[in-house]
Amino acid sequence: MKTLIALVMVVIAASIVVPQTAFTVDQTQHVLVTRFGEVQRSISEPGLNFKVPFIDTAVRLDKRLLRVDVDARGFPDVENQFLVIDAYVRYRITNPRSFRETLVNETQAASRISDIVTSQLRAEVGQRTRPQIIGGQITVGADGVTRVEPILEGSVAAREALTRLVRERVDARVKTQGFGIEIVDVRIKRADFPDTILENVYARMRTEREVQAQKLRAEGEETYLTITADVDRQVQVIAAEAEETSDRLRGEGEAEAIRILAASLERDPEFFAFRRSLEAYKAIIGSDDALILKPDSDLFRYLQGAALSTP
Repeated sequence: MKTLIALVMVVIAASIVVPQTAFTVDQTQHVLVTRFGEVQRSISEPGLNFKVPFIDTAVRLDKRLLRVDVDARGFPDVENQFLVIDAYVRYRITNPRSFRETLVNETQAASRISDIVTSQLRAEVGQRTRPQIIGGQITVGADGVTRVEPILEGSVAAREALTRLVRERVDARVKTQGFGIEIVDVRIKRADFPDTILENVYARMRTEREVQAQKLRAEGEETYLTITADVDRQVQVIAAEAEETSDRLRGEGEAEAIRILAASLERDPEFFAFRRSLEAYKAIIGSDDALILKPDSDLFRYLQGAALSTP
C-alpha cells in the first residue's frame, strides 16, 4: 500500500514538474526563457528544451510575417487638401530579445509601429499631389469636362515610390531604436476624400457626366439626322433614275410599236383598214343596235361590200 501511494505521488509530481521543466519550440516560433521578467536566453531552432521549473517562463513569439493595420487618418497633400489614407504594415521579428525588451508584446509593437508609419506617411504625403496619391491624372478637356485619367508613370509609379520610401525609412527607424524587427512591406489600402467633401466631389462628377452625356446625345442626334438626310437623298435619286429608265423604256417600246405598225401598214394598207373597221364594229355595234350611215361613209363601205358580195 505504501509503494502504491509513493508511486501515485511520483506520478503526480512528474505531471506537475515535467510541464514546468520541458517545453517544445515550433518552427514558426521564437521562445524566450525569462526569469522574473528578465530574458535568460532566446531559442529560435525547433526542438525540445528545458528550463528551471516554477522560476523560468517560456514566452513564445511568432516567427512568421505579422500584420499591423494602421488606422485611417486624414493627411494633407502638397496643396493642403486632406486625404483619408488607410494602410497596413508587414513586419517580422528578427531579434526576439530586443523585441521583448523594447516592445514587450505584439500589441504594444503594433501601436508603436502604427505611430511611426503614420508619422512617415504624413511627411511623404505632404510632398505629393492628390492625383499621385489617389491614382490618376486630373485633366480638363476641350469641352470643359474635368476627367481623371490613369497614368503609369504618374500615379501608379509615384504611389509605389511613396510606399517604398515609407517602408525604407520606417525600417531604418525601428532598427535604429533597436526594436528587433524588420519592416517587410507598407501598403496603402485606400486613399480617398474625407466624408465632409466626398458628397461635393460626387455631385461635381455627376454634373460632369451629365454634361458629357448631353454632348454625346447631341452628337448622336446630329449623326442620325445626317444619315437620315443622306438616305432620303439616295431614295430620291434612285426613284428619279428608275422613273427616267421607265420613261425611256416606255418611249422605246412605243416607238417600236409604231415602227412595227407602220411597217405592217405599208405592206397591206387595205387589210389594215379592214381590220381597224372590224375593231370599230366590235366596239360600237351591239346585237340590237341599228346604224344610220351615209352611203359614202368609210364605215359603211365594208358593210356594203359585204352585202354586195352576198349571193
